[in-house]
Amino acid sequence: MAAAALEVDRVRKSYGKRRAVDDMTFDIRAGELFGFVGSNGAGKTTTMRIILGVLTPDAGEVRWQGRPVDFAARRRFGYMPEERGLYPRMKVAEHLRYLGELHGMSRAAARAAADRWIERLEVSSYASEEVQNLSLGNQQRVQLAAALVHEPKALVLDEPFSGLDPVAVDVMRDVLAERAAAGVPVIFSSHQLALVERVCHRVGIVGSGRLIACGTVAELSESAERRLLVDAPGAPETGVHWAAGLAGVEVVSREGSRTRLRLAKGADDQQVLHAALATGPVATFVSERPPLTELYRDLVTRDEAEGATVVGAGAGAGAGAGAGGGR
Repeated sequence: MAAAALEVDRVRKSYGKRRAVDDMTFDIRAGELFGFVGSNGAGKTTTMRIILGVLTPDAGEVRWQGRPVDFAARRRFGYMPEERGLYPRMKVAEHLRYLGELHGMSRAAARAAADRWIERLEVSSYASEEVQNLSLGNQQRVQLAAALVHEPKALVLDEPFSGLDPVAVDVMRDVLAERAAAGVPVIFSSHQLALVERVCHRVGIVGSGRLIACGTVAELSESAERRLLVDAPGAPETGVHWAAGLAGVEVVSREGSRTRLRLAKGADDQQVLHAALATGPVATFVSERPPLTELYRDLVTRDEAEGATVVGAGAGAGAGAGAGGGR
């Protein structure tokens, strides 16, 4: 397992009496795509701005490769804000060259990097256009190029897929996967949970300024109610369903002879199998993993009802945890 590259350790931030970030703790490993998800106002953007040094935390620490993040380290990060962070009247190529030089690149290196990312992100046709004349989707591509032009060692991206068409989503997804494959830790926020599930190695779920769950989707699924897909071809399609009345079992959906069931904790899947067999042969009896969308909804609802218990193998770093801990 890769060591932790970027660590957020018990970070807090308040605005007056409102705590925007509350003991936020997680890490991102080298070469990892880390999805950071939560509702609007949950604390995602505030956390990212603290990582970048745009905001100062009231407590806690951000570490890069085991050491507190300083200005020199942050110059090596790439940041893509949710709001458009580009100069609207600058031309695309000129803009990217300028940002490269601002990060300390030579003029020649900045020019070469700008040209490379313009081509890779498929905005070559707009290299001489002012940013303000581009569509929102193409502005988003240029904004990603701006985060990448100085070859950053870490990427912090706030809603990078917002406003993109499916082709642009594929391009951006492939670029982020390439950066991760090169060893760059990548954290990005998104409301597109299906996309997060598809591309991320781990996911951190935020609610009310706290990390309420963290881990792979498989790890997060372990805390969820079990799901079963049962195909009982001989069961009658009308009348009382064969699973009705089973303790702790809920019929989620029916498609012909196929039934999806949700099992509460402690429910016996063998009683489900016996009930299905009572109708005749059973063609399918398999556990299903709920999609991230459902996991997110269940975890946030549970957190609101039960409090701040963190779920998953990836969240549990305390102030005394050293670099490299798999949290």
